[in-house]
Amino acid sequence: MKRKPDNSASQDELQVLSQIIFGEPASKANSRRIVKFGSLSRMIKSQKALNYSDAFKQQCKPLAVLMSGDVRVTMQIFYASRRPDLDESLILDLLQGCVYINDRQVKEKHIFWGLDKDNPRTEIIVEQIPAVEAKKSPAWRG
Repeated sequence: MKRKPDNSASQDELQVLSQIIFGEPASKANSRRIVKFGSLSRMIKSQKALNYSDAFKQQCKPLAVLMSGDVRVTMQIFYASRRPDLDESLILDLLQGCVYINDRQVKEKHIFWGLDKDNPRTEIIVEQIPAVEAKKSPAWRG
């Protein structure tokens, strides 16, 4: 029996990634500190944010082919206490260059807060959003 030729385009790019990153992320809004270099002052990441960034990079190995196009991100962030604000922005920045090219690709977010005193972590799902043709409204005549 002859096989029909496969005319579909090859799909080398990953469509869905599921990953667990252990550790408690720092809030990006609260993760900056002022440091003086001689007469210059600079805002740099807090030690907690730096430590989390290092731990994240050790756990999240870059994809061979980064996701391109629009993506949907779902996260359940489990904190060690009730104190931290729900803030995914540092994680979205860290996924850049590791899972997707740029965090501007994130067009849909579902972020959930959780409590796990013994095992703070972030459960992450990143999915490609299928490309759709932009529809022109009837008022647009271009």
